[in-house]
Amino acid sequence: MLARGFTSMTTITSQADFEALADAALEQVQLALEASGSDADVESKADGVLELTFEDDSRMVINRHGAAREIWVAAPSGGFHFRWDGAVWRNTRDGAELFAALSKLVSAQGGTPVVLAARGRS
Repeated sequence: MLARGFTSMTTITSQADFEALADAALEQVQLALEASGSDADVESKADGVLELTFEDDSRMVINRHGAAREIWVAAPSGGFHFRWDGAVWRNTRDGAELFAALSKLVSAQGGTPVVLAARGRS
């Protein structure tokens, strides 16, 4: 789901555009996690930060990084950066889409399979 007023071909041209798109993505991530049945406790913090805490007390942080205009994920398995490609947020290393990558990361960290998708997506 895109932020209001944005299309799949929108280019991020300002900090306000970035924040709107990133915040919409983070909201969708939070909703998807809550609907997924994952054992992760999801807490929304100030300034575009989601903190996930798992049953084993391990953590994952998903946040918007304004200077780079990216969404960053910090997990025990590593750090990942996602950049808007005009349609979806993609990993800057391997091109993986944000929700697909988070599905794998949350599944691995939580120990049970989880599939995350934004509303309106399969």
